[in-house]
Amino acid sequence: MRAVAHVDRTLCYGTGMCEAMDPALFELTDDGPAVFRTSGVDGTGLVRLREIAECCPAGAITVIASESQVRKVRAEMEWDVIVVGAGPVGLMLAAELRLAGAAVVVLEKESGSSAESRGMGFTARTLEVFDQRGLLERFGALAPAPGGHFGSVPVDYAVGDGEHASVTGVSQARTVAVLGDWARELGVELRYGNRVVAVEDDGRHVEVRVETPSGEQLLTAPYLVGCDGGRSLVRRSCGFGFPGVDATTELLLADVRDLDLDPLWSGGRRPNGMLLAAPLPDGVMRVVVHERGRPPRTGSGPPEFREVAEAWQRVSGEDISGATPVWVSSFGDAARQASEYRHGRVLLAGDAAHVHLPAGGQGMNVGIQDAVNLGWRLGAVVTGRADEPLLNAYHAERHPVGAELVRNTRAQAALFLGGDEMQPLREVLGRVFRGEAAAQELASMVSGLDIRYDVGPGDHPLLGRRLPGAALALPDGGRVTTMDLLRSARGVLLVLGGDHGYAAAAEGWKDRVDVVAARLAGDPPSSGLSGTGALLVRPDGYVAWTNADGDLGTALRRHFGEAPG
Repeated sequence: MRAVAHVDRTLCYGTGMCEAMDPALFELTDDGPAVFRTSGVDGTGLVRLREIAECCPAGAITVIASESQVRKVRAEMEWDVIVVGAGPVGLMLAAELRLAGAAVVVLEKESGSSAESRGMGFTARTLEVFDQRGLLERFGALAPAPGGHFGSVPVDYAVGDGEHASVTGVSQARTVAVLGDWARELGVELRYGNRVVAVEDDGRHVEVRVETPSGEQLLTAPYLVGCDGGRSLVRRSCGFGFPGVDATTELLLADVRDLDLDPLWSGGRRPNGMLLAAPLPDGVMRVVVHERGRPPRTGSGPPEFREVAEAWQRVSGEDISGATPVWVSSFGDAARQASEYRHGRVLLAGDAAHVHLPAGGQGMNVGIQDAVNLGWRLGAVVTGRADEPLLNAYHAERHPVGAELVRNTRAQAALFLGGDEMQPLREVLGRVFRGEAAAQELASMVSGLDIRYDVGPGDHPLLGRRLPGAALALPDGGRVTTMDLLRSARGVLLVLGGDHGYAAAAEGWKDRVDVVAARLAGDPPSSGLSGTGALLVRPDGYVAWTNADGDLGTALRRHFGEAPG
């Protein structure tokens, strides 16, 4: 274990202990605390640090044996990361951080977990992400989506590996409950009724002022992530740009009981607007109504059900006022994206980073994938296993994905909310989308199956792409899937052919990368792994190296930091 010292130079100055302030030994900030890390693991540096500390004023130097404990020197820095927002994105991120070894607290302004049902299903890639972590069974039986649409134009999204077609009927409240239970099991502390009112990043740590049921508190951590939604206080407080367009219209939504309507999965067009009706579990029906030409309401609160029923009657001629409302909300067609996903020690994920028309539930799904991309990186940095470039790659990889999300939902808004002038385009796209190749291309785009990250040099078809699902046979006769290998959120060096020294090359990273020797089971030609001898997989399930692409050691250092020692 590397020795670590926490230095408060305000106590060191004037003491004559200049050796302790030698810039060749210590990484110093202009004032306040600094950190020194020894270069070896043989204990010599630790002994020398303790000798220096004994000669310094009390509190000037605090020596600890683990780099990841630096945050604990200040009593209020109990956490490596503060996550603001306990929705699906915040909870997924917190759990991923814990899997990476970080100490995490989640602050949520509401008094309890969400009972709302904004997101109602999962795209193919999100299902794969949940499968990687062994979460699918927690959701129970999942119903494949009965149909799909792109801006009201029907399209079949049942593509992918066969077992990962999009599903519907899972309320966001259920998603929050499942992810919340998982996060708690991993050791995440969830603090409800904790409203963040101010955030300050001083370059060394982030300080958060929080209103709690017992009074105001100040929390400090090396990093903070805003997962606090489209009106993110974190984003507004920390200098993030948020360019885009404001809403020009508004759709009213209600989940109701005691209402018998035929489903309108892709939306029903009427002369003065659009209607959508979708049955949900437990006898609930979701109704959405858009009145063409009607500007957004003033004020920030949700509409009353009376307003939804009146708008539905004006557009459809049907009276739904006798239904029993369960939840009422509204949304618009605003489209904005944060200009950067990281600003100093503060990062954004989910709706805090991108807002748009909620077409097809993409926002929650992309946000969950933001969290999985960020969690292993930030966890590696705060526990001392990797440096800043790994964290900076979060913006580089996910900002283009968010831009594509905003772009395709704006296109859907034009199709979905436009009038008769859009009908010729709808008809042309309807014919195009009936083709299997076109449907698969579209499904890959909206679900994230087509993502290819820049992970380093090479041109192998898998490089930068998600690990394909495949059955594997182990040397001991056991059988696993590629998704099983990612349960612990560690890196995986999967060797499918001869070893060729790959395991030895990865030996220095055994604390963060598992080496698995296996062969393809079943029908290898049908697997996307056919013909690949070895591949390095990141904790988020993306291929970072193959045996056809460059040096394995270079890839390990880029994605997993320097080897210990």
